[in-house]
Amino acid sequence: MSTGHSAFSLEHSAPDTLAVSGALDFDTAEAVLSQAGERLQDKRIRVLDLAGVNSADSAGLACVLALMAESRDRDQQLELSAVPKGLALLSRVSGTDALLGIAKPDPSDT
Repeated sequence: MSTGHSAFSLEHSAPDTLAVSGALDFDTAEAVLSQAGERLQDKRIRVLDLAGVNSADSAGLACVLALMAESRDRDQQLELSAVPKGLALLSRVSGTDALLGIAKPDPSDT
């Protein structure tokens, strides 16, 4: 499933949910994009659950952005669930948090 030491898995954790676990990085992003893109052809899937992602980098962020864009192109509403803190921070720093539907943190929470 991966080209290097990183590994990932995809599973339908619920009828409307595709769960990603493992690494979402330069080593896995292309395969995740391809395999998740195929599974997201099923328009019943409305949630991309990232709770199991244990590492992510800018390639992983690009992968998630591409999956969201592909879904929009198919008129499929796709929401992210359990976005890892590091990926959420990377999306804020890169200005893509709004594209992913990630809410800005409440300053009173810090």
